[in-house]
Amino acid sequence: MTDYDAIDFSGLEAASADEVITHALVRDVPLASGRTLALITLHNGLDHKRPNTIGPLTLRELHDTLGGLRERAERGEIDAVGITGKPYIFAAGADLSQIQALTDPENALRIAQRGHQVLGQLGALPVPTFAFVNGLALGGGVEIALNATYRTIDASAAAIGLPEVFLGIIPGWGGSTLLPNLIGIENALEVVVSNPLKQNRTLKPQQAADMGMFDAIFSPARFLEDSLAWADGVLGGEIVVERPHAPGRIERATKWPIAIRVARSTLEQRIGLVPRSPYRALELLEKAAKGTTQEGFQREDEALADLITGDQFAASMYAFDLVQKRAKRPVGAPDAALARPVTRVGVIGAGLMASQFALLFLRRLQVPVIITDVSAERVERGLAGIREEIGALQAKGRLDEDTANRLRSLISGTVDTADFAGCDFVIEAVFEETTVKQQVFRDVERHLDPEAILATNTSSLSVQEIGSVLAHPERLVGFHFFNPVAVMPLVEIVHTPDTSPAALSTAFVTAKALKKNAIGSADRPGFIVNRLLAKVMGEAARAVDEGTPLSEVEGAFAPLGLPMGPFELIDLVGWKVAAHVQDTMARHFPDRFHASENLHRLADVTDPLERDRKGRVTGWSKAARQMVRTASTPAPAEEILRRVQDELAREIRIMLDEGVVPEVQDIDLALILGAGWPFIDGGATPYLDRTGASDRAAGGTFHTPPIRGLRD
Repeated sequence: MTDYDAIDFSGLEAASADEVITHALVRDVPLASGRTLALITLHNGLDHKRPNTIGPLTLRELHDTLGGLRERAERGEIDAVGITGKPYIFAAGADLSQIQALTDPENALRIAQRGHQVLGQLGALPVPTFAFVNGLALGGGVEIALNATYRTIDASAAAIGLPEVFLGIIPGWGGSTLLPNLIGIENALEVVVSNPLKQNRTLKPQQAADMGMFDAIFSPARFLEDSLAWADGVLGGEIVVERPHAPGRIERATKWPIAIRVARSTLEQRIGLVPRSPYRALELLEKAAKGTTQEGFQREDEALADLITGDQFAASMYAFDLVQKRAKRPVGAPDAALARPVTRVGVIGAGLMASQFALLFLRRLQVPVIITDVSAERVERGLAGIREEIGALQAKGRLDEDTANRLRSLISGTVDTADFAGCDFVIEAVFEETTVKQQVFRDVERHLDPEAILATNTSSLSVQEIGSVLAHPERLVGFHFFNPVAVMPLVEIVHTPDTSPAALSTAFVTAKALKKNAIGSADRPGFIVNRLLAKVMGEAARAVDEGTPLSEVEGAFAPLGLPMGPFELIDLVGWKVAAHVQDTMARHFPDRFHASENLHRLADVTDPLERDRKGRVTGWSKAARQMVRTASTPAPAEEILRRVQDELAREIRIMLDEGVVPEVQDIDLALILGAGWPFIDGGATPYLDRTGASDRAAGGTFHTPPIRGLRD
């Protein structure tokens, strides 16, 4: 077993001189019974906008604090130790900037070991320890609580979770060992593996308490007072803590291995075998059923050190910085002070996409929204669908009755575009055809104030061409959502040479108000995401046209790590839409984009894909096989993958040369937010650098030096 106290951590601390230290402030709290509880408050000296984090210097201070409390407990001066956080924040986990800055593989192991040494003291003091989780607790923050003897949770805490797998690592300060032995393997799998892979889903306090992560939950009004009184009752024996979710011997022997086996099979189906962290987490959870806690901690040390030094963590940290920092400060956005107020919104169209727009604007802006279409019947159907969605949100508890009623009162419909007078922001969701979009904008513009903003949701057409028929083309911006609108976080904001700073600023400010991440794009075919996805889909279609079996094509693309294979994606967006996008791109760039007649043939087939019982694509349906026309020169998987890698690298370089976006980071951010490109790749360009595609096809790497782990 590792003797943590014998390890020299000075090198680790020397590498963290710029850490914002979360201090461990101690005060004695007299309890009603006359006992004394020493209460540690974690506080980094900043407000709740800068959460407490845990780095090497924070761990050193907490280590020294706990050492002093051990001595006091041994002298009988205190009866218990508690730990809580600053207002609204317990701890947001490890200081990722400090871990990311590690340049020595030995220190990667040391940060894992130091966490176990320090947090492990909470469970090893000679008096009971209590974690009073008063707010946000993620990652290492949750692991602090897990190492304590008892835990309470504030019912208003913002989020509880272990997000490490999402970032390419594992809960390595006790979470992978302690949690399954506290709440059972099925609950632990949800918290450690499933939730992080569902766009980093977290738990609400009541959910965490129901799972058994916490022994008591109290309202925020008197959270600390109630927690202290509860702790006093536990110390005196008046309150007996039961752990109904803790696994027994039979569960460990029977349910545990079955749950692990099912989880592994599900992972293989959903994400393939490329991501390392989910499978390392599974291994740790599996082995947590047996052996000692210290053996589990040692396994966590080895796994965390291995993952921290690898490519996937380095790429994940690059992606994390993009999403946490760059996405919040869009490059190229004009001064927000130029934005015009949006007090009334018009939506042209009443179909599914238009209805999604209307509901989003209603919920986020809570201003009047009016929809229109070619017939009263279509308008009424759209309104009914929106009201039905409002009712569904109310039934789920996501809207209270007053808010739901207010939203219903704010939505209206018309077949007369004159009713759009007074709208500040009008967005279209009509057929993807330039002349159609020009016509609807021409019809509505004559009723609008000259300063009202027009927005097109086109996915690939020229925004400037659409606006060429307008009296005020400077008011038009591209405002491209991704489907489903409520879920996908990205909006591509497209500017033309005509777009005014005020219109562009309004678009960025409105996107933020809608709680979307906005990325600016020049007016080039396909913009950012669809241009590159057209590369992926085009190369997949090319391989099929050559005669490669469908299942082999899907498999060849698996190393990209995208949420679904290329033909699964086509099936989701629609075969006619995909064919239209490919035709558009091939028309503009005939030497670089492949347009396939097979996509048009398959657009007339119902359910062209054949799937197995787990939903995986296995081939063409019988009807599709009769429609597909192929050559007899199939390509091996290695060649297909190499072609798509090289084509992506070449196209990204061209996009940067054209000025589609200011910097390569914007392309990676767009693909992460708009296409689900995995964090473990860091977006496309770090992946293409590592595979050699950038050197082969783009004249050199996109990042200097390439984003790689410490081992490489």
